[in-house]
Amino acid sequence: MFARAALAATLLAIPAAPVFAHVTLEAPEAVIGAGYKAVLRVPHGCGTQATNLVRVQIPEGFFAVKPMPKPGWDLEIVSGPYENAYDNHGTTLTEGVKEIVWSGGNLLNEHYDEFVFRGTFAAALEPGKFFFPAIQECAGGEEAWIDTSGAAEADMPAPSVTLVPASGGHGH
Repeated sequence: MFARAALAATLLAIPAAPVFAHVTLEAPEAVIGAGYKAVLRVPHGCGTQATNLVRVQIPEGFFAVKPMPKPGWDLEIVSGPYENAYDNHGTTLTEGVKEIVWSGGNLLNEHYDEFVFRGTFAAALEPGKFFFPAIQECAGGEEAWIDTSGAAEADMPAPSVTLVPASGGHGH
């Protein structure tokens, strides 16, 4: 009886396992108009190959972005104009980080790592999912976590955070 129950519990857990294989953000919620520390969690390589590059797109509405350098990895920041202007503590920002690339590293498939950046969510954003499409590159291919549909059955969902309204104050 115990063996049957253990087998049933194991089989029930199997469909949930792939959820942990996705590239995700550590903090599931963020406040609109506030700063946010994004911790991009990369749980594996591409198949059995090591990850050598992690690229994350910075969508419109997340501004004043600063990535955290990572020992053993090169850091590249791709900047460009924003569609809108943003107030950053009295300074108007019209351009900034559009993409962050960590490259030259060697994250083995058997290991896990985190890639960190921070920024501020625009006060004009609406509550709901906000996506940070990301790509892992390995010697023989890539894992493109770019599906922004929000569908529960998406094979390659983009890392996302749920934006919630500020409960008062100015979001800092």
